[in-house]
Amino acid sequence: MLLTTTPTIEGQPIREYKGIVTGETIIGANFMKDLFAGIRDIIGGRSGSYEKVLREAKDTALAEMEQRAASMGANAVVGIDIDYETVGQSGSMLMVAVSGTAVVI
Repeated sequence: MLLTTTPTIEGQPIREYKGIVTGETIIGANFMKDLFAGIRDIIGGRSGSYEKVLREAKDTALAEMEQRAASMGANAVVGIDIDYETVGQSGSMLMVAVSGTAVVI
């Protein structure tokens, strides 16, 4: 399945629009990640543990969206938008929501 943020795929005319598809995931960060991220904030640098969590959440949401598109008979999703939000008490959870249009090319 082809996934793209662009509204069209060069050289591949869209033959059929199947509809909007979404994928969502919510992941909690644990205490140790928060502690080490706080230290990184003070001394500078990147937080590898949070970056890994972000990638995992994005990949999970995209896979869920891809499954939904496939179940509709699509072979591509165009116009994908990825949104990140913190949710829960004190923003302790990360939500990643993706959406796009399922199509047949």
